[in-house]
Amino acid sequence: MVEKQNLILIGMPGAGKSTVGVLLAKRLGVSFLDTDILMQTGEGCHLHETIAEHGVDGFRSIEARYLLSVPPDCGVVATGGSAVYSRKAMAHLRSLGPAVYLQIDLGPLKDRLGNLDERGVLRMPGQTIDMLYDERCPLYERFADITVSTADVTPDQVVTQVLRQL
Repeated sequence: MVEKQNLILIGMPGAGKSTVGVLLAKRLGVSFLDTDILMQTGEGCHLHETIAEHGVDGFRSIEARYLLSVPPDCGVVATGGSAVYSRKAMAHLRSLGPAVYLQIDLGPLKDRLGNLDERGVLRMPGQTIDMLYDERCPLYERFADITVSTADVTPDQVVTQVLRQL
């Protein structure tokens, strides 16, 4: 059995961070924290409403504040896809445990995401999912301690792959 520890999940929206995070937390016997839900609860509105009200830079600032508030006994943390834009927040999170990048290819990602605005996917005006993917993947790779592909595998199989790499 893997020793109890914190794990930080990073990756694109739709990569499976929340789904895999819950399963990992159960398997490890630790708590689960979804920073998107933490932020929505704290702000009292959905992510897309925060983006509409504060813009991209304002959203990033608010998100960084919530990420920096993640406690040392956080368990498994599913971050928002845009968490990697804050070096300070990522340094804090990685001080709590390894960052696990759930990598997803662009095709399956497009199939999963649906309406980007309703989902609250942070992007610049006019930025397509292809452009966002190209922008973010190098950031995920930079901050990742472990990378696990979600291609053609179930969430349970992703959990097994993560645990093998720890």
